[in-house]
Amino acid sequence: LNKLHCFRRSGVQHLFLQGVAPNGETEQRKSELIPRGRLSMVHTTMEENFPEGTLHFLSEFVSCQHCPPKEIISHLIKQILLNCHQGEILKDTYMLLMKIQMLPPANAATVGWDWTLLKYIMEDQEKPPGRLLFLQYVVQTLEDDFQQNLRLHALQKSIAKKVLSCDTCFNNVKEVVEWLVAAVTGAGFSQPQEQPKETTSSSAEARDKYSSSAPCLASTDQAEVAPPACFAQKVMLLLQRMLSIAVEVDKSPNYSSCKIADVIFPFILNIPLRSQREAFLNTMESQLLRCKLLELLFQHSCKVPTTLPLSLAKILYFLSHSSMLLQYQDETAIWQRWDEMLQYLSLLLMSYQNVILDHLRSSLNNRMDLIIQKAKPKLQDSDDISHLDIQLKIEDFISQMQQALGQPFPLQITEKLCMLQELLFIVTA
Repeated sequence: LNKLHCFRRSGVQHLFLQGVAPNGETEQRKSELIPRGRLSMVHTTMEENFPEGTLHFLSEFVSCQHCPPKEIISHLIKQILLNCHQGEILKDTYMLLMKIQMLPPANAATVGWDWTLLKYIMEDQEKPPGRLLFLQYVVQTLEDDFQQNLRLHALQKSIAKKVLSCDTCFNNVKEVVEWLVAAVTGAGFSQPQEQPKETTSSSAEARDKYSSSAPCLASTDQAEVAPPACFAQKVMLLLQRMLSIAVEVDKSPNYSSCKIADVIFPFILNIPLRSQREAFLNTMESQLLRCKLLELLFQHSCKVPTTLPLSLAKILYFLSHSSMLLQYQDETAIWQRWDEMLQYLSLLLMSYQNVILDHLRSSLNNRMDLIIQKAKPKLQDSDDISHLDIQLKIEDFISQMQQALGQPFPLQITEKLCMLQELLFIVTA
């Protein structure tokens, strides 16, 4: 049962809510809407563009028994969190949204954001100060609703099915990939800066749709709660979680991961720095998606591609036939290319083992049954390799390196080759 923990995630690690979680009594109660009289007070502050008053009244009125309607949640998001407010107002708005989310979690009918808004905010050149908090809130609503519907065996009713399905809205998933690449490479995804004094007409028109007409608050406070060095990393992790949900929400994770990997593949070929490629792959939450992507990468680097299915034999084939000459590597020392190849090969091996042992190619509902039944992993004929096969391939690889590098080998190469050999011995024991 230890493996079942992956189906009961805690969701996003909140910037301000560490250690705060709803108790069992709160989860069991059904909240009603805030009474009409109190809502009228909230609406008055909204009409007067008085966000401090809106936040104050809602903080007082929201409880385990009473929650606000969808339109007020949308107002908190669009007119306060995503306006040009900064500092404490952003923090207070985010905390209020998360307090509301802890009562009855948003579902496909009550969620206060839509994909059009998310796309606009993620691609807005003006970089609203609350963008990171908004993305974090979006992922939390996706996560909470996903877990709720997973328990009910009703993922087809989830928010994720509506916005991240590879079957019905794959263009959205493609956009997540583009945002992720931008976050990894730093292309247009840096820390929000001070708002420009003038905007283009098209940008102003879009902002009119999603933002309040209230003037921006003058403030010297830091625009984003997260330090600049952490901003892109946080965005990267949140977007990786969205891709992981996209892999799992449909009936065939195997099919979905193949589709997403095909989209990512040309991007990763053109990521210029090794550190950026490693960040992209190491933060990938879905082991199945990482497997598919690395398989494409190695298959592409082989002069003679193999028709073997992904297996231990295919991983050994990659060791003997892969060159890993990625774009932008022409000026890189040969030993560094070998070093990167060995690192990714070990990563592929570990990911593949997780895919097999945890039944990750099966749908979530079937997977839970397989884990409870302690079903044995489905192995292929090409997974049947011996220690002798491994030793021969390692020796063949060493021979190739001796011709290319000469002696002595760099320490990094020796260490990674030893690690790969030990991993192969372990999985075939």
